[in-house]
Amino acid sequence: MKAARYYDRGDIRIEDIPEPVVEPGTVGIDVAFCGICGTDLHEYLDGPIFVPPHGHPHPISHESAPVTLGHEMSGVVYAVGEGVDDLAVGDHVVVEPYIIGDEVDTSSANNAYHLSHDMNFIGLAGRGGGLAEKIVVKRRWVHPIGDTIPLDEAALIEPLSVGYHAYQRSGAKAGDFALITGAGPIGLLTAAVLRAQGITVAISEPSSLRRQKALDTGVAAHVFDPREVDVVAEVKALTNGVGADVAFEATSVQPALDTLFDAIKPTGVIVVVSIWGHPGTLDMQKLVLKEVDLRGTIAYVNSHPETIALVQQGKVDLKPFITGKIGLDDLIDQGFDTLINRNETAVKILVDPRA
Repeated sequence: MKAARYYDRGDIRIEDIPEPVVEPGTVGIDVAFCGICGTDLHEYLDGPIFVPPHGHPHPISHESAPVTLGHEMSGVVYAVGEGVDDLAVGDHVVVEPYIIGDEVDTSSANNAYHLSHDMNFIGLAGRGGGLAEKIVVKRRWVHPIGDTIPLDEAALIEPLSVGYHAYQRSGAKAGDFALITGAGPIGLLTAAVLRAQGITVAISEPSSLRRQKALDTGVAAHVFDPREVDVVAEVKALTNGVGADVAFEATSVQPALDTLFDAIKPTGVIVVVSIWGHPGTLDMQKLVLKEVDLRGTIAYVNSHPETIALVQQGKVDLKPFITGKIGLDDLIDQGFDTLINRNETAVKILVDPRA
């Protein structure tokens, strides 16, 4: 089968590899679509980061580069292993792409399994990936989605779960005012979750396409071009001089984080959602004098069922965020190159591994 294999920084190859074997307790999935994530781009430009370098196997997966990429995937079950009796061939599913040690409690009773030692991700540290025709995944990480969510839209449930967990980390509630810096996929999908919870959203984003996408989808009530307006002044004007109740940093850009510290109200919460590939700086005086809560968030934990329900209930429409579909052979030229060099022209590009 065809698969996108990560060898090293700047070196991803489309190759034929053996099909995975369905073993007891696992589920075989024909991949329908897989999104290109910002993490994939970071691996291509700056990695290996999450990918174990060649010759240095991951302690849980025991794999190292080359590995198959892709962790934002949807698909159809083609086989179930012995002991799996609650899924059937033909079921539509998504994957919660964790690689976690067998000794860790990954039940719904544990809200910290995503922080366990040596945690990593399917499609980065091994165990197959969504940028391939097939994948075999442990039953624990497979979530049925029913027949009402189209499979292309379902590929966005993984990044939507990132937004859902960020919302949970913020403690935001209906009626709050939220400011998001960055209207890339994670910023927009976080906004979609917040809007579904009755929270007013403002987004700061320099890309005109992404600002328009925020408005057209209705996930943001207000959008600002930080090059043209004083975002802090605009937020203060919309909140009677108080400032935002909560804020989400989704850019990994220093001026965006600085803006949030100025725009947040005293005792407000700032959640850092983006993965920073470099050290940032922090104005400790603002943190202290405004009693700001600064919180990190990584991925998701027990988030997929509630996130899927938001989509099934029609509270979040994922279709408008899909701005391109390509085949596996076009992954670099039409996928990575677009998102790296012309990212203002796209939001989420999906890959059909069989196209």
